[in-house]
Amino acid sequence: MKRLRQFAYSEPATLDEAVAALASGGEDARVLAGGTDLIVDMKTERLPTSAVVNIKKIPGLTGIDDLGEATRIGALTKVTAIEGSQLVQQRHPALVDAASVLASPPVRALATIGGNVGRASPASDLGPALIVSAASARIRGTMGEREELVEGLYVGPGQTSLTCSDIITDFIIPSPPVGFGSGHVKLGKRGGGTDIAMAGTSASVVIEDGVVRDCKIALASLGPIPFRAPTAEAALSGQAPTEETLGAAAEAAAEDASPIGDVRASASYRATLARVLTLRALRAAVASSGGWVVA
Repeated sequence: MKRLRQFAYSEPATLDEAVAALASGGEDARVLAGGTDLIVDMKTERLPTSAVVNIKKIPGLTGIDDLGEATRIGALTKVTAIEGSQLVQQRHPALVDAASVLASPPVRALATIGGNVGRASPASDLGPALIVSAASARIRGTMGEREELVEGLYVGPGQTSLTCSDIITDFIIPSPPVGFGSGHVKLGKRGGGTDIAMAGTSASVVIEDGVVRDCKIALASLGPIPFRAPTAEAALSGQAPTEETLGAAAEAAAEDASPIGDVRASASYRATLARVLTLRALRAAVASSGGWVVA
C-alpha cells in the first residue's frame, strides 16, 4: 500500500461543527467512524480524500435504546455491541445474524453500523438485515435533519443518497408485530463466512393464522446494491410457510438477482447461492417468528 496523501484533519465536538467541516471539505471530505474501511481506501487511493472529519468525540452517537415503539441504534455503535445485544436479538434477529458474520472479531470491535451502511458495499452484511427490518437512518446535514429508509440510501456501488456534508446519526428500527421473525445467511470463501460475501440474503416474515401476511427479502452481492427481491416476496406473501412455498420464493429470488462474476465467484454460482441462501434465510425467519415450516 502507498503512504497516505496529505489531507486536512479535524475532531469536531458537535454535530453542527462536523457538518460544517464536511461542507467546507467538499466532495472529497470523508467521515471517520470506525475507520476499518476508510484507512484502507485512502492507502489504496480508492477514494480521493481531501479532508477527514473524525466524529468519534461527538456525544450521543452510540448506544442501543428501547424506545418502546422502536429500537434506536447510534451510528457509532460497534458491530460487537449489536452482536451481543439481547434487545436486538429479541426484536431484530437478522441484524444479530449479520453482525456475527461481519468480517472478523477484531474488525467487529472497531467497525460501526453507520460506517458499514455508509460505505454502500454491494456485499454489505448489515444493509440487507436493516432493510428487511424496515429500518430508517436519521441524517444531519446543512439542510437540517431528515429520516430516510435504509433501503433508499443505496444508489450504486459505493454510492449513497447522502450529500458530502451529511452524517448518519442513528438508525430507527420499528418494533415488530406479533408473528415477526427474521434471519440472515451469507457465504464467503472462508469456511465461517466471516469475509466479503459471495452472496448474502436477509429475510423477514410476519405469520398470522398460519399464513405469511408480510415478507421482505433483501439480497447482497447479487446486484450493484443491497436490494429487495420483489418477485420472491410476492411468491410467499399470502401463503402458508411450507417447504414448497419457501422453495418457490427462493427460486424467484434467483430470478430477481443480477449477479456478476469476479475473482470470488462466477455469476452462475452466485445465482445458485441466491436460491440456496434465500431458502435458508426464510427458514430461519419462520423459525424465529415462533412458527414452523410445514413439510
